[in-house]
Amino acid sequence: MTNIVRTKQLTRAYRGKEVVSNVNMNVKQGEIYGVLGPNGAGKTTVMKMMTNLVKPTAGEIELFGERLTDTSYRLLGRMGTIIENPIFYEKLTARDNLELHCEYMGYNNKKSIDEALELVNLKGIDNKAVKEFSLGMKQRLGIARAITTKPELLILDEPINGLDPLGIKELRDLFKMLCKQYGITILISSHILGEIELIADTIAVMNDGKLLQEVSMNHIAEQTAEYIEITTNECSKAAYVLENHLHITNVRVTDSGQIRIYDCRIPQNEMMKALVLHDVAIEAVHKKKGSLEDYFLSILNGGGIVA
Repeated sequence: MTNIVRTKQLTRAYRGKEVVSNVNMNVKQGEIYGVLGPNGAGKTTVMKMMTNLVKPTAGEIELFGERLTDTSYRLLGRMGTIIENPIFYEKLTARDNLELHCEYMGYNNKKSIDEALELVNLKGIDNKAVKEFSLGMKQRLGIARAITTKPELLILDEPINGLDPLGIKELRDLFKMLCKQYGITILISSHILGEIELIADTIAVMNDGKLLQEVSMNHIAEQTAEYIEITTNECSKAAYVLENHLHITNVRVTDSGQIRIYDCRIPQNEMMKALVLHDVAIEAVHKKKGSLEDYFLSILNGGGIVA
């Protein structure tokens, strides 16, 4: 598959300190590429460099197979973006803002404005002044603006901020549709790991300005371990029974007061029998598979696949 975005040793320093360091990123055509990382990881800075809002201190960026330079206006015209919070002319209507966007982008198909507004569920309130919009409505309008010109690449920095669960689901479905039906490649950052897990084909994990890992979601699904999760108010006692009476070594107690058992050699019914015989009150038992959150936290903590 062709790389739509490729970064080579991408680095950005402020006052001598590197906030992005030697990032090698490969975004393939037609995929949804999710960038994960805590605040300050460097996600937004990388996206700003891809859109020429910030200049790299070192390294280079390729878009659509061409090196990004100060005069790459044609390449930038093939992209739609939301970096941080979308800014609008607040006294103008949503439609006026999109028409202005089309004019300075040199895009003449005004029917696409109606299509974009309908896709983000803003049809019917497009003549309302943007200053009357909620934060969530502004996020929707920002996405409408990003897709109005039918870009080949969408770069979206935390695009679901300010949305309620229904709005998040609607945009999740929209992103998948834009990718699969329209062939738009999407590079998206988010701190909501569960949402990225539902839509991404590839993820990049960033921390302290470094790209720790770039991996396909299929690989994570294949490698992430299954485990048994026990909910009990007596976690310490339960862990003691499992470790000392059944000799299970891979037992973890979560922050939410649950026990995860990654050693599945002992049948589940034997575990339950031992816990009951030692008067451990069990509220629930589930067999689960590790999530993207498990994987993400393991990488940040210096590990690999949860096992």
